[in-house]
Amino acid sequence: MKFRTFALASMGVALGATAAFADTTIRWLHLSNDDAGTVELYNKIIHDFEAENKGVKIQLQDLENEAFKAKLPTMLQSEKDRPNIFYSWGGGVMRAQAKAGFLEDITAAAAPLANTISPTALEAFQVDGKTYGVPQNTGEVVFFYNKKLFAQAGVKAEDIKTWDDFLAAVKKIKAAGITPIIVGGGEKWPMHFYWSYLVMRVGGAHALDDAKAGKDGGFKNATFVEAGKRLHELAALEPFQAGYLSTSHPQAEGMFGDGKGAIELMGQWLLTAQGPNAADGKGQPIDNIGIFSFPTLPGGKGEATDTLGGINGWLVGKGAPKETAEFLKFFSQEKYQREAAAKGVYIPVVKGTESAIENPVLKQIGADLAKTKYHQNFFDQDLGPSVGRVVNDISVAVAAGKMSPEDGAAAVQQAWDEQ
Repeated sequence: MKFRTFALASMGVALGATAAFADTTIRWLHLSNDDAGTVELYNKIIHDFEAENKGVKIQLQDLENEAFKAKLPTMLQSEKDRPNIFYSWGGGVMRAQAKAGFLEDITAAAAPLANTISPTALEAFQVDGKTYGVPQNTGEVVFFYNKKLFAQAGVKAEDIKTWDDFLAAVKKIKAAGITPIIVGGGEKWPMHFYWSYLVMRVGGAHALDDAKAGKDGGFKNATFVEAGKRLHELAALEPFQAGYLSTSHPQAEGMFGDGKGAIELMGQWLLTAQGPNAADGKGQPIDNIGIFSFPTLPGGKGEATDTLGGINGWLVGKGAPKETAEFLKFFSQEKYQREAAAKGVYIPVVKGTESAIENPVLKQIGADLAKTKYHQNFFDQDLGPSVGRVVNDISVAVAAGKMSPEDGAAAVQQAWDEQ
C-alpha cells in the first residue's frame, strides 16, 4: 500500500490541559484531490496542534478516491492498520461501520461542538444518538459549465429550467462541434449523480425513504424506472466525451479544466480539482465557470431547489487515542473554517463562517444550500456500501444501454433486500 505522507515535528506544550499528553501518534487518512490548498491548510492545523500539545504527532496520509474506497474496509478490520481519523461521507456506509464495531464513540468529547457547528451537520455523524465523528464541510452537486463554450454554442444557462430545456441545450452544444458533457464513467459514481437527481426530480423528497420502507414496490416502483428511462434518453444523444466509460474522475476533472467539454455534473470540489488535473496545471479561471441546478421534469414531484450533496467529515476509528477527539475539536475551530471558506477549500459547517466565502461560485452554492428544504446525501453513501455499489453499477449500465431501466431498478431492490 502506497501513501503520500505529510508529517510535521511535535513541539510546544499542551493547551488548556493540566498535564501534557503522552507520546502519541495519530494516523489521519484523508482523500486525495490533488489540491495543494487543502493539504496546506491541513498541515497548518497539524503544526498549530502539535505546537500546543507536546508529545502528540499527527501523521497525515492520503489515498486517491477509488483506492480509498477499495482499501478502507480491509484497513478497518485490522487494529494495526486502522486509521485513527478517516474521511467519511456519512450515511449508510458510516452506519455499517458503526454496526461492525469499527468506530469510536466520542459523544462526550465532542459535546462542546454543539455550540458552534450546525445541528444538521453534527447529526450526520451520529448513529443511534452516539457521535462517531465530526463534520467538516457541506456541498452540492450542480452542473458546472464553461461560459465561453456556452457562448460559442449560443446557449444560455439561465434558460435551462426543465429537462427538455437541458436536452435541447445538449443538442445545440453538440451541433456546434463541442462535446456537451464530461463524465468520469470509468469510476461509475459520477454517473450515479444523474440517476439520483432524476429520482429526486421525478419522485420528490420522500421517494428514497418510501423505497427504503418498501412502499409501492420499493426501488422497483415507477419513480426509479422513470429515472432510468430519462438517463438513457440523455445518453442516447451521445453527449459524453469519447471513451467516457473508461475515463477516471481525475481525468474528467482535467478534461473540464482543459476546456474539452462544456458541462460536468459534479460536486463543489471540481473548483479545486479541475486546475491541478488540467494539462497546464491551472485549468479554467473562476470567471469562466458558471453553475446551474439540475432541471425539473414535467409532472415530477421534485422541486428545483432540492439539492444532492454531502455533509462530509471525519470518523474516529475504534481504539484511537483519546487525543484524537481533542484534535478534531481543535481542527473545527472557527478560525480554520473561516480560512477554508476564504480560500475556497470547502464550504464550512461552523455557524456563521459561510460569510467568509469569497469564491463567487461557492457563494452561489452556499446560497442554494441555505434555501433548500430538502438536501439529500449521495445515494451510494446513503444506501450503504453493498447497495451503493449496485446503484453506481446500474447507473452506468442503464446509461450505456447495457441494462434496461426496469432491470436496473430491480437490481437495486434486490441488493436492498439482500444487505
